[in-house]
Amino acid sequence: MINNVVLVGRLTADPNLRYTANGTATATFSLAVNRNFTNQSGEREADFINCVIWRKPAETLANYARKGTLIGVTGRIQTRNYENQQGQRVYVTEVVAENFQLLESKNSNSSQYKSDKGVSNGNKGNYAKKNQNAAQTNLGASPMDKYDDPFGSNIDINDDDLPF
Repeated sequence: MINNVVLVGRLTADPNLRYTANGTATATFSLAVNRNFTNQSGEREADFINCVIWRKPAETLANYARKGTLIGVTGRIQTRNYENQQGQRVYVTEVVAENFQLLESKNSNSSQYKSDKGVSNGNKGNYAKKNQNAAQTNLGASPMDKYDDPFGSNIDINDDDLPF
């Protein structure tokens, strides 16, 4: 039998990380996955898919992903049921994620997340500043400069020393 699921979508809320009685990490989350077609009024609809992930990947997801983060998930569909406090049988269908992948850079997602919360995006961090400074420094660079040694010293090799 085959039971494989591959999803790409955005988290609808921060992952909910909990631990079982024996200390096993589990995180539940919901993904908004766009449909490939539009409805009669021309709008694109989305499906909201409940997922659960276990152990170390659950902790990693909770540490690095936030509401709005674009992630890819691989896993399987699972159904289960339980009896609630009112004595009714409740059936649950969810994706048990075995693996996930963050599909956006941290800066692009954090700026979107902050703007969603109404926080000023002001400083995007030292990494963005370094890249901006490097880009400005290299504006006048020749195309061959990208092959220079990243540590600042050029390697002088004679053509006779090359094996080809």
